[in-house]
Amino acid sequence: MYTHTGHDVFAQYECMKNWGIRIKPFKELYWNGVNLGGWISQYAEGLQMYAAHFDTFIRENDLEQIAGWGFDHVRLPVDYMIFEKDSAPGVYDEDGLKHIDDCVRWCKNYGLNVIIDLHHAPGFSFHTLDTNTLFTDPDMGDRMSAIWVNFAKRYLSQRDNVAFELMNEIVEPDSVRWNDLAARLVADIRAVDPNRYIIIGGNNYNAVSELRNIRLIPEDDRIVYTFHFYEPILFTHQLAGWNAVNMAYGEKPLYPAVFPHIREFVGKYPEYAQAKALEDLFVDINVLREMLQPAVDFMQNTGRTLYCGEYGVIDHTDPESRRNWHRDFITIMDGIGIGRAVWSYKLMGFKLVERDGSVADQALVDVIRAR
Repeated sequence: MYTHTGHDVFAQYECMKNWGIRIKPFKELYWNGVNLGGWISQYAEGLQMYAAHFDTFIRENDLEQIAGWGFDHVRLPVDYMIFEKDSAPGVYDEDGLKHIDDCVRWCKNYGLNVIIDLHHAPGFSFHTLDTNTLFTDPDMGDRMSAIWVNFAKRYLSQRDNVAFELMNEIVEPDSVRWNDLAARLVADIRAVDPNRYIIIGGNNYNAVSELRNIRLIPEDDRIVYTFHFYEPILFTHQLAGWNAVNMAYGEKPLYPAVFPHIREFVGKYPEYAQAKALEDLFVDINVLREMLQPAVDFMQNTGRTLYCGEYGVIDHTDPESRRNWHRDFITIMDGIGIGRAVWSYKLMGFKLVERDGSVADQALVDVIRAR
């Protein structure tokens, strides 16, 4: 049975505050950032065998460019397979961990902070829902704990500039099992490091509506809660080949605008009845505000810090509409005081830059980096 032993840790945290050590607020460190998707997470199948991808997809000059744009952090999605084999659990490959070390070092060189996001964990990924075993095999939870304890020890000297995001986009029938595991992981990390910023997301792919179902960690104001925002999905993921509802819809709506043929779409595909809410609706910044109301409610009801780990619009969208959506979203985030990281820096269907690092849409970059 797992036993929580964190009281001494919290006492130490209080002592640090009493000693006058300034613990920087999360929003001073992680206000406006960029995801590094596709590098050591969600890379093309088979590439784990080829060092060329990991050694070239992201390089130090990419972090220099991100810093030059005025961003203050990157969110680094990590798949556990780059450093741990299922055939040898608990044995960590330094060649794989080196890529995380490189990112941390490069970011430090250019004044950027890092969120290490466990994008694919032992026994769980958001794109393997039929085969996940994280919540049915106790060994998987033990492996997750060991990974985070290892990271806590490895980056113990990297305090404010490296935050930990426990898991990306949980999908469960309800939040009970995830809440239990998240509490365990926090306590295990805290036994090593009482001061690390730790980020916890909710159910249903980190939906903003699931914030209300996250069980808060008491007595720890270095826990940050997170959500992802890609609403309305018929706009942000239009014609995305991996998204069934958008492929069925088959339209390329503009923003702001009334989305075309919604009534006909729902009539033809009643399984996507949620789209009915968009019928005859002029989708603009006011609609986005309504969709983001659960984030406002969460902050008002809990007093806790909130962060948006992913947002964005697929890159084959009408360019001006894509810029408009980002501008409106950022305006709302700035107004309610939520830091964020755009998805994603290079390729991944949501690109800011091409494979060679050249800017794909400078006007969009200017919108996103605006303060």
